[in-house]
Amino acid sequence: MRVVAAVLLLVSVLHAGLWGVLRDKEPAPDFKGLLPSLSYTPFEPGHVVDNNVDPEKIRADMKKLSTITRAIRSYSATEGNELVPPIAAEFGLKVTVGAWIDKDPDRNEREIKAAIELARKNSNVNGVVVGNEVIYRGEQKIEDLIELIKRVKSAVHVPVTTGEIWNIWRDNPDLASNVDFIAAHVLPYWENFRSDQAVDQAVDRYNLLRNQFPGKRIVIAEFGWPSAGYNLRNADPGAFQQALTLRNFVSRAGALGMDYNIVEAIDQPWKFFEGGVGPYWGILNASREPKFAWTGPVENPDYWKLMTIALLVGILLSLPILRLEQPTAKQAFLLSVTANGVGAWAATVFGYWNGHYFLFGSAFALTLGMILLVPLVLIAMARIDEVAAVALGRPPRRLLAKSKPIENVPENYYPKVSIHIPAYSEPVEMLKQTLDALARLDYPNYECVVIINNTPDPAFWQPIQDHCRALGERFKFINAEKVKGFKAGALRIAMDRTAVDAEIIGILDADYVVEPDWLKDLVPVFADPSVGLVQAPQEHRDGDLSIMHYIMNGEYAGFFDIGMVQRNELNAVIVHGTMCLIRRAAMDMAGGWSSDTICEDSDLGLAIQELGWTTHYTNHRYGKGLLPDTYEAFKKQRHRWAYGGLQIVKKHWRQFLPGRSRLTSDQKREYGLGWLNWLGAESLGVVVALLNLIWVPIVAFADIAIPDKILTLPIIGAFIVSLAHFLSMYRARVAIKPGQMMGAMIAAMSVQWTVSRAVAQGLITEHIAFARTSKGGLSRMSIEFQAFWEAVIGALLLIGAGVLIASNNFRQITEIYIFAGVLVLQSLPFLAAVAIAILELSRINSFQFWRDGAIRTAELIGLRPVALPTPGNAQPVPSEVRREAN
Repeated sequence: MRVVAAVLLLVSVLHAGLWGVLRDKEPAPDFKGLLPSLSYTPFEPGHVVDNNVDPEKIRADMKKLSTITRAIRSYSATEGNELVPPIAAEFGLKVTVGAWIDKDPDRNEREIKAAIELARKNSNVNGVVVGNEVIYRGEQKIEDLIELIKRVKSAVHVPVTTGEIWNIWRDNPDLASNVDFIAAHVLPYWENFRSDQAVDQAVDRYNLLRNQFPGKRIVIAEFGWPSAGYNLRNADPGAFQQALTLRNFVSRAGALGMDYNIVEAIDQPWKFFEGGVGPYWGILNASREPKFAWTGPVENPDYWKLMTIALLVGILLSLPILRLEQPTAKQAFLLSVTANGVGAWAATVFGYWNGHYFLFGSAFALTLGMILLVPLVLIAMARIDEVAAVALGRPPRRLLAKSKPIENVPENYYPKVSIHIPAYSEPVEMLKQTLDALARLDYPNYECVVIINNTPDPAFWQPIQDHCRALGERFKFINAEKVKGFKAGALRIAMDRTAVDAEIIGILDADYVVEPDWLKDLVPVFADPSVGLVQAPQEHRDGDLSIMHYIMNGEYAGFFDIGMVQRNELNAVIVHGTMCLIRRAAMDMAGGWSSDTICEDSDLGLAIQELGWTTHYTNHRYGKGLLPDTYEAFKKQRHRWAYGGLQIVKKHWRQFLPGRSRLTSDQKREYGLGWLNWLGAESLGVVVALLNLIWVPIVAFADIAIPDKILTLPIIGAFIVSLAHFLSMYRARVAIKPGQMMGAMIAAMSVQWTVSRAVAQGLITEHIAFARTSKGGLSRMSIEFQAFWEAVIGALLLIGAGVLIASNNFRQITEIYIFAGVLVLQSLPFLAAVAIAILELSRINSFQFWRDGAIRTAELIGLRPVALPTPGNAQPVPSEVRREAN
């Protein structure tokens, strides 16, 4: 344990050191004076325009700004802006009054009159700006704007101009000749310049205008850099970039004697429509607090706070590692690195929340995203935990191995076993093979109870009845009609016909052919009176039937060689029906077979564990059954398992509360994470994919609410973890070839929609009919395409990704590209289902197709001689064959 504690401490130290290394800190010119001018608007957050704006709010703003700047630039002369000049005068601030001009002539008239009146009545007004980027927006013709400027110039005694982007002035010298000074807007962000290029670009445009208009006063009426938001091609907003850019600009402007106005004084959260950066141009935040210091090195003032959060969360999430039973140093290291990685993400989320403004829509989106991401992160952590345990931890210690004899078994310990084989319209020859294998068991004390239920056709049950008679008195045959309660109902009838001296109940599906030593090897485990059940894995003997069956068989193997082995270490085995041995006393205590769920086997197994019984598992294959006949049957089986799993959650969750059962904390954790990992992961995947589809048009066309990296990158990270988990676990535990492993991964992904539908159905319904899995070749492929909805959703996700990329061609916002990548990843499970459904209908699903193709290829390249007819033995042509037949 000391070693583990040392590892946790080491990781925490490394984490802290990484924060120290990655800390942004750069020198910048100090500025200790007052800024020449700042843009200011008294609108409240939410852009609630009120003619009765609280003058005290403006007074508080002016008092604050008087310590930072010598002047204020406004953009309107009405809607509360008329209060700014007289209140600013109280604090010695000059004001450049703005008159907002647009297409509305009535409003324009009000603005012009108000601006003139303010300039006449307030001696601290040092200029009037008629219109703001009116020509750029195309809301006025140049000649009409010039007339408005002339009108104002004739009515006031202060300089008059209009505010326009620098290139408007460059391209319209007539406009420049009709103003008292040029008020040029230079905002390098909107021209796709990087923050380290912004100052040079502003100075260059300033010099360009000075050279084009010699003798004319040039004012950079808007210069700034956003502290948050999304990139625009190369432009990189950020708090660090804002501080560096503004401090460097102020220093250069001072050296050049440049007149300028910084946009803007205070963040305006209502400007959410300006490409995501609109709310973040202020040098003060919305709470009127400085966003950076004007002296000393530029750094994030909250950096150490975020580091502390990251370290605390990482340490808290690492503490459960100390409870693990004998973890290795490497295992503890990987788990602790994961915990600290989650801590760093949590700090990033906190920093994002603390540094951004949220309207209802964006706050709702972020909150919903976080609610969905928390279980996703827990699932990723659980998978990394399993990787660490398997790849870096100690080998399994509780796993029953054929080479490892059971200890402390009394001599001649042969308790009676009653093996129950429920069957419903099963192929006769298949069931006969199962019974023949049971007759060959190398165990002296057992019986077999065959119960065929709800199968009125004698062609299915009569041959089995005759076969049981031929096999001898060990075999009991029951033909039960109108049985209620699905498979559990049939098994209850079998229990009524079980020998009274039977101590152990074996459960076997009708398609399973068992090995002779099944009972001989596993029954001795019950010599320990605390053992309630022993589970052996499922295996299949028809994996070579087709490519589809081949990859399905590989997918099943993962659960039995990975998940079950790890759960067994914590005495949390999932009972999966067939190949299971259960102590009769444990079954009776748990209430026997229940029809409350359609997964009666797992339901009973959990009930037995809740009573404190010990469970064991072996991954040795003691029997082989048949795979589902079709992809449709495969999906129906998975739907039944998922729906039944949710029924079990709804039935048993109270037993996980403190003191309600004898489940250990490890068992509760394993079951909880298991349900979350399977039911939750698949359902979350579908829910997030559908929500993202809804979000696509908003992101592509509304230019707002682009999902930030704190939401999209974790989805990509979780996918990478899932992929690494699958591949590493299969390489370590499942003895299959790489091709089958990749196919198994596709098969596992393909049921995401199926499982999520089952979970949704389970949330709104209590029961559905038990669906038998078609095996043995009796069922035929449906004429319906078995992945229709998966194809629709997968195609929509790909189309959505394409729309995002196409709409982002100009802006090239990184978050949109990431979002598009997320949509592509989310389409893969849906496309996997489509691929298997197409494979099932294709010739390439046949192994013979590939064998014939290999032979033809070998013949073409000369590696195999071409088979020719033997001379003298000419083959008859079809016409000759017909004549011979006649």
